[in-house]
Amino acid sequence: MILKVYTSLLLLFLVSSVWTRTVRQVYDDLGLDHWSHFTSECPQECFCPPSFPNALYCDNKGLKEIPPIPARIWYLYLQNNQIETLSEKPFVNATYLRWINLNKNKITNSGIESGVLSKLKRLLYLFLEDNELEEVPAPLPVGLEQLRLARNKISRIPEGVFSHLENLTLLDLHQNSLLDSALQSDTFQGLNNLMQLNIAKNSLKKMPLSIPANTLQLFLDNNSIEVIPENYFSAIPKVTFLRLNYNKLSDDGIPPNGFNVSSILDLQLSHNQLTKIPPINAHLEHLHLDHNKIKNVNGTQICPVSIALEEDYGHYGNIPRLRYLRLDGNEIQPPIPLDIMICFRLLQAVVI
Repeated sequence: MILKVYTSLLLLFLVSSVWTRTVRQVYDDLGLDHWSHFTSECPQECFCPPSFPNALYCDNKGLKEIPPIPARIWYLYLQNNQIETLSEKPFVNATYLRWINLNKNKITNSGIESGVLSKLKRLLYLFLEDNELEEVPAPLPVGLEQLRLARNKISRIPEGVFSHLENLTLLDLHQNSLLDSALQSDTFQGLNNLMQLNIAKNSLKKMPLSIPANTLQLFLDNNSIEVIPENYFSAIPKVTFLRLNYNKLSDDGIPPNGFNVSSILDLQLSHNQLTKIPPINAHLEHLHLDHNKIKNVNGTQICPVSIALEEDYGHYGNIPRLRYLRLDGNEIQPPIPLDIMICFRLLQAVVI
């Protein structure tokens, strides 16, 4: 018992010593004068962690306006407040900002002072989700890498708003009020390095025009899309993850080889109106077709290579790479056809 108490006390002493040494080191590194300035310039409504001097936490404070931001700040957290406006004044000294989180506020387009965002030259990440924006704010900082605008009221994308955002890799516009007319042939022009585009939960009836050629992930769930145009994916030859769940796709709306695309590894077509499995490519690894109207599955017909050539596959060679197949919520009766297993030898899970 004594040994156990002694061990606990020793552990507590060591932890306390490490914590004290860490705080003391931060204090010593800053110096007395610097430390005094560091604490005095922190807005009283916010928290400035000594161990993370480039961050300013002003989230969940009931703020209605943004306090003055110190010059040293790189990371600014303002989510979950009542902020309605973005003006230039609080950011006068904040020339090193890399990251701003303004999610869950009450910001409108009219509340954003002209040019305030574009003047934040070093900004890389801008989060404005769950606000009251009706259009994509403009102009934007040219160095942006991520722009998150989900769950607003956006129905309009100003012409040329993305034209200078060559560094943008992620654009999230899901759960807004976008119609087909909002996405013109030049809407995404300039997004040469975009990798993820999320336009799910809008009001699209057509596949969007002129998706940037380098796009890897395209999310279009929860729209009303009925047709995939012929050769649509030839313009985005790197697309790897494609989500079209909860749309209105039927067999007639898909070209004969619409999804027979070698770059696509994950294809999600759940909750549509398909009665058969569309032709797929041998490179596809995950296929989601649950909750359609499919009545039967013929492995010989859907196999992307001839089952008769099975012996010529080699160990991996040209063997189809499908590993996950989801078919539940259709009208298919088990068991799984044997020719499915013969074709897709790498299958690890089939949900039926």
